[in-house]
Amino acid sequence: MWSCITDFFTYETTKSVVVKSWTIGIINRVVQLLIITYFVGWVFLHEKAYQSRDTAIESSVMTKVKGFGIYNDRVMDVADYVTPTQSESKHICKTDSECKAGKPGSNGILTGKCVQWNSVNKTCEIQGWCPAEVDTIKTTPMPEVENFTIFIKNSIRFPTFKYTKGNFLPTITEKYIQSCNYDTENNTYCPIFRVGDVIRYAQQNFTTLANKGGVIGIKIGWMCDLDKSDDHCNPEYSFTRLDAMSQKNAVSPGYNFRFAKYYKTENGTDYRTLIKAYAIRFDVLVNGNAGKFDMIPTLINMVAAFTSVGVGTVLCDIILLNFLKGAEQYKAKKFEELSLRTTDILMKSSDSGAFSIEHYT
Repeated sequence: MWSCITDFFTYETTKSVVVKSWTIGIINRVVQLLIITYFVGWVFLHEKAYQSRDTAIESSVMTKVKGFGIYNDRVMDVADYVTPTQSESKHICKTDSECKAGKPGSNGILTGKCVQWNSVNKTCEIQGWCPAEVDTIKTTPMPEVENFTIFIKNSIRFPTFKYTKGNFLPTITEKYIQSCNYDTENNTYCPIFRVGDVIRYAQQNFTTLANKGGVIGIKIGWMCDLDKSDDHCNPEYSFTRLDAMSQKNAVSPGYNFRFAKYYKTENGTDYRTLIKAYAIRFDVLVNGNAGKFDMIPTLINMVAAFTSVGVGTVLCDIILLNFLKGAEQYKAKKFEELSLRTTDILMKSSDSGAFSIEHYT
């Protein structure tokens, strides 16, 4: 116990030992050079650690679809094929107790009765539109869809820096908008996207996608260095299929939804056309990251860089103490234990300014 107490109340001070060795000297400088290169090249220049960053981007997106197609010998426009989604379910039963009256069913409201559906199954009776949906009609995709265009208007804001910008760059004119289509080489900032091009950029086949439907993501990335001029903060577009896993599913592959159009006859009877649409859905996803010079992260990373340079000394000490010849001699020089008795006197030389310890017996 006494030994533990005396070991606790000890003081360690740094002692410099000069080792004249080409091997350890080269290792020390190389390690220091690598650390400095890492901090200057990667941390400060590539990662821009001298900046404070804002990833909480605020964004608004407005889209418009344009295009005409022919389906079942009828011309269709955006009012016909741009529609919100819906879903459905089916209720198989054995007794009336399984059909709760008033509960929504697949095609109407349950009446509370379990009736014979076919020679094998019973189903919950519903109050709804008759006849019920026929889901066996073969559909043919509208080929003109490939030439439809999507107009995207995106505005973003980085609240930390109070910086706002949109995907309509100052160089874009009304004449340019009327004639341009986005491409990855000549029109990288055109906000009008041809459907066929978007599907191709997402590495999908239009015919296959149109047969069962799918979800395509249009990603807009804003990576802005606000220490540079405003011209350097521009959107970058990329494309991907978001429901790629549905291609492997045997149940409900692709993307589809239902919607209805309502009519009334001359005698006042209501009727409707129920449409199940296999569609290509486009989701616009916006992300961003902005950075601007800030003294606080600059100082923090500079301190980290200077501290990390000391790793070279630690590595060299490990090599000296364990792997090089003369390791025992180095240990004896580096680690020296000194016990001061109460009779020891600490004195300072007046001419040299150095401290010395004189021992008295």
